[in-house]
Order: sequence, then C-alpha cells, then structure tokens
Amino acid sequence: QVQLVESGGGLVQAGGSLSVSCAASGRTFSSYAMGWFRQAPGKEREFVAAISWSGGYTYYADSVKGRFTISRDNAKNTVYLQMSRLKPEDTAVYTCAAVNAPWRRTSWTDSGMDYWGKGTLVTVSS
Repeated sequence: QVQLVESGGGLVQAGGSLSVSCAASGRTFSSYAMGWFRQAPGKEREFVAAISWSGGYTYYADSVKGRFTISRDNAKNTVYLQMSRLKPEDTAVYTCAAVNAPWRRTSWTDSGMDYWGKGTLVTVSS
C-alpha cells in the first residue's frame, strides 16, 4: 500500500515558475514508477510527466516538454515536478500517481496507475 500526498500548489503569474511535490508513504516507494497528471476545470484528467523507479527514465507530454521537469529522491520518498514558463492553460489540479510495473509496459493513463494522491491546485494568472 502506498499513500501519496501532494503539496506546493498555489497561484503564480504567467511566465513564472512553481514546484509541486508528492510525498509517499511505505518502504517500497523506490520500486514504483511515478507520474504526474492534471485536470483542468471542465476537462478530463491528462498525463503530464513520468519517471522510472530509478530516475533514469523520464517521459513528458508534448504540452509541457521543455518547460516541466520531473525528478525524485528515493531517500526522501518524494517525487517533484518543477514547472517553468507557466501558461494560463497549465491551470489545473495536479495529482501524482504510482505504478508498480515495468517501465516499458506502463500505460500512463488513469487505468494504468495503482495509487493516486488527492491533488494540489496550481493556478496561473494571465
């Protein structure tokens, strides 16, 4: 069982930067690949970024590539999402998820994840 708690959301101006974190409970955190998803008002949840259990592989949605960076610290049981050059369309609830599956076989969709956090709101003002 893994419990995920996000933090770090808030209000930021367009063009600014913000980092959100996801703290995991459980001693097996390092065996899980981790992902960030987001859901904007009135829209379906979408994939944002993912990182393998070792941190050696990362994967990004085209909409955030070059602006967002995912990282993890297995000693702290935490995964991070550093967001820069934020746009109003990045406004959403950001949620982290964990999956215990081989990296190449992981489907970064809602049904592909094993555990979810409750999310943290990021608002980008224009």
